Amino acid sequence: MTASARPLAVFDIDGTLVDSRASIHRAACEAARDLGLPRPDYDRVRKIVGLTLEHALAELEPDLGPADLARFIAGFRASFARMHEEGLQEPLYPEAMAALRRLHRDGWRLALATGQNRRGVARNLAREGWADMFLSSHCAEDGPGKPDPAMLHAAMAACDACPATTLMIGDTAHDIQMAVNAGVLPLGVAWGFHTVEEQQAAGARHVARSFAELTVVLDGFADLTRAA
Repeated sequence: MTASARPLAVFDIDGTLVDSRASIHRAACEAARDLGLPRPDYDRVRKIVGLTLEHALAELEPDLGPADLARFIAGFRASFARMHEEGLQEPLYPEAMAALRRLHRDGWRLALATGQNRRGVARNLAREGWADMFLSSHCAEDGPGKPDPAMLHAAMAACDACPATTLMIGDTAHDIQMAVNAGVLPLGVAWGFHTVEEQQAAGARHVARSFAELTVVLDGFADLTRAA
């Protein structure tokens, strides 16, 4: 595959590559408890994952004033800090690493676009092999968060790619909407935070039920890119 024909796959992290469902829900519950709020159930929390933290928690508790919202955000961050001090390492989904290694070996350009902050991105890039595989990483601290297309525009610029050779892989409607807004192929995965139906309603062209299925879709995209 020539350099000009190499496609770019931009991956979300939470719910796509990394199983952070338990830790994100725990952080939201602990932050709510510290503020005297009712414990949010998982279904409410999962819907706001992928947005910037400020936007996500404002949607989770829309009646909070600015001061209480700031306390809620600080509590969420403090909960995650405690978890990591206790040795938390959120697991990769099964087959995620094998799929990434195969794509890298096959000549794909790989990048990350996540609602995490830069510290969270750094923790993930410290995973064995990740720093060597991903050409660029883009997060909520870099500028507008999902579904604004800014992160995808930055990824394409950093990786010398264009919309026709780029796809976005995520697990939420926010990922899908970002891809649509950037004019790149929106692909979903079924094992994360949002349902298949929620992703399809946002415009997902395909929602994979396994990494094996996702790899087949990516192989087809690579073939189309080479033929263009």
